[in-house]
Amino acid sequence: MKFSSLQKYIFSTLCLCTLYSCMPPETSKADRDQQVVDLMSQMTVEQKVGQMTQITLGKIHNEGQLNLEELRFAIIEKNIGSIINVNGSPLSVDEWHALLTQIQDVALNETELKIPILYGIDAIHGTSYTKGSTLFPHNIGMAATRNTDLVAQGAKTTAMEVRASGIRWNFDPTLGIGRQPLWSRFEETYGEDVYLTSSMGAAAIRSYEEDGLKNITAVASCMKHYLGYSTPLSGKDRTPAYIPDVQMREYYLPPFEAAVAEGTSTVMINSGEVNGVPVHASSYYLQDILRGELGFKGLAVSDWEDIIRLHIRHKVAATPKEAVKIAVNAGIDMSMVPLDYSFYDYLVELVNEGQVSMERIDEAVYRILKLKFDLGLFDNAYPEKEAVANFGKPEYADLALQAALESITLLKNEDAILPLSKSYKILLAGPGANNIGALHGSWSYTWQGDNESAYNANTLTLKGALEAKIGAGQVITNVVADYNNAANTDVSFVKKNAAKADVILLAIGEKSYAESPGGIDDLTLDANQLALAEAAIGTGKPVVLLLAQGRPRVISSIEPGVKGILNLYRPASQGAKAAMEILFGDHNPSGVLPFTYPKNSGDVVLYDRKNSENFKESEPDTYGLGGFSPQWPFGYGMSYTTFGYSDLSLDKENLLGEEVLNVSIIVSNTGDQDGQVAVELYVSDLFASITPSEKRLKKYKKITIEKSNSAKVDFQLTKNDLSFIGQDGKRVTEDGEFNLRIGDQEATFVYKN
Repeated sequence: MKFSSLQKYIFSTLCLCTLYSCMPPETSKADRDQQVVDLMSQMTVEQKVGQMTQITLGKIHNEGQLNLEELRFAIIEKNIGSIINVNGSPLSVDEWHALLTQIQDVALNETELKIPILYGIDAIHGTSYTKGSTLFPHNIGMAATRNTDLVAQGAKTTAMEVRASGIRWNFDPTLGIGRQPLWSRFEETYGEDVYLTSSMGAAAIRSYEEDGLKNITAVASCMKHYLGYSTPLSGKDRTPAYIPDVQMREYYLPPFEAAVAEGTSTVMINSGEVNGVPVHASSYYLQDILRGELGFKGLAVSDWEDIIRLHIRHKVAATPKEAVKIAVNAGIDMSMVPLDYSFYDYLVELVNEGQVSMERIDEAVYRILKLKFDLGLFDNAYPEKEAVANFGKPEYADLALQAALESITLLKNEDAILPLSKSYKILLAGPGANNIGALHGSWSYTWQGDNESAYNANTLTLKGALEAKIGAGQVITNVVADYNNAANTDVSFVKKNAAKADVILLAIGEKSYAESPGGIDDLTLDANQLALAEAAIGTGKPVVLLLAQGRPRVISSIEPGVKGILNLYRPASQGAKAAMEILFGDHNPSGVLPFTYPKNSGDVVLYDRKNSENFKESEPDTYGLGGFSPQWPFGYGMSYTTFGYSDLSLDKENLLGEEVLNVSIIVSNTGDQDGQVAVELYVSDLFASITPSEKRLKKYKKITIEKSNSAKVDFQLTKNDLSFIGQDGKRVTEDGEFNLRIGDQEATFVYKN
């Protein structure tokens, strides 16, 4: 629709009145950014709706270059405000700059209002789509470090490399908690615990944004995927979750609450549905809780195609147009459409028909434009040349190595098989041995992370790192890069060559995947890999497993027969080197599990279980405590040294009201190596009006202790650390007795309001 000059004048006057009278509570007149208000007063319906429209680069980018005709149509005719993604393969910094400059040239030089484009990217564990960037362990591995400072440093590095690429909006961090291990995005989570997720997610957001969004060291963060996305009942991505409100508020909401308190600029919405209501259609989640209870003031963006999917998948909208109406009225500010302009066309119609109010449009557009102003796009929309100096610094690789070293978790070390001698002859097999993608997982230069040619040329495989560590002549192997090649699980090769080796090293687990393509029906490790391990065990040689995987694959059938197990998670760019440093004793492992590792695929019971989950009735009317029987519990991880705990001290036996409980403990390195240890404080509420958990993680610290030395560790607890969501859906701290545990030390105290 086109407007005459008179119509534009009338419309602008009406819009200005609307802006001043109908802004949402969080942008009251005193708080409004006048430059945003002034700009909006000049905008037509089409221009405003265009700002709410986000398309993917592939829509305007063909065969390695921009289609300028399509680009102009998108920006000039459809007024689009945002672009996302990269088309197929990573770009160099120079290529990103050239691309973004062309895009902004059209927006700034060929449109009436000269509104810059907001570009967004999924830099999930590093700057995913820029050649030569630094990739860190996925969040599941970062959680295993129990080192929040490492998370913050990794996020800061990512912010600088994303900004150096010319991009200012990052769709990270993932704040869903990993309580459904079948889920194919499990590796993107910080594990199953709400406190761990809240702490690490908040640290990432703080690092992304703390320098100020106009600074070349910052990007706008995006808390995702709000809310309840990470626990689909079936384990399949983007399928229904059924989460009672008390549980939602107890486990799934707090990480987002912490993110809002930290000042995150944007939120991406859950692609699935909760209790039969798609979150993209829920004003309860998007307005009542997100805006009302949490006080979030930023931009809410949909995920990929999730508005039209209200019609084609969820079936709550009879037509695509109705889907747009439902989502926008529920609270979506920007639609990641992203392959056409249907959202734009339908929303213009809906506004003109009065089915979506101008108040709702103005509310959304204000948030979008405010973010663009905050990011400095109106000052300089182009890639900032001075930011390039922050790309690819040598210390980034050192940081990635440290993160990988602290994440890798030693799960088994029977007969002290590890560390291995560098003089050993090693038989190396398994699909992960010569495959880079398996070490990285999703969002690694490509969406699926499985394009080996997209990785930096100096990225090592486990095979390459092993040969660099002990010499190629000490390694017996036939492994190839193709993960699914039969040679990698060739039982006959292992049997034929086992006699030549001192140890058999098997790199097993999962190939790289992202989102729905990574869906599985069974947590049990693939049969061909289990058969390989069984054959290796059958040779009588010591077998050590390297598990490169995004979620805990069940290995209970082979675990008894192997001597050593290292869980690598997705250790990324320096992961192979880190694995060898630990394997041969040049670094002492300190990672601990951020999830409960199941022994059986159908027996997923989490560490913060309810007491009734401890019981098992194997015979009628005969009860035992076999209900919780994981392969390894949450927080488990071995070291090459030993640690002891003593002198647990509480400064009071009775905690009253708003008082602080000061807790201290002595941790001693009783072994013969220096080491790091994650000191974790758990609290158990002995009796409560909502059945209490067996225990809950409330505090943690990662410390380094030299051999034969000790360190005092201090914690503080308040009534909020003892609180839970009550039957009325509100947080409460009840009077009663609590048990506190650190290591093997326990103490009790009483809380009174």
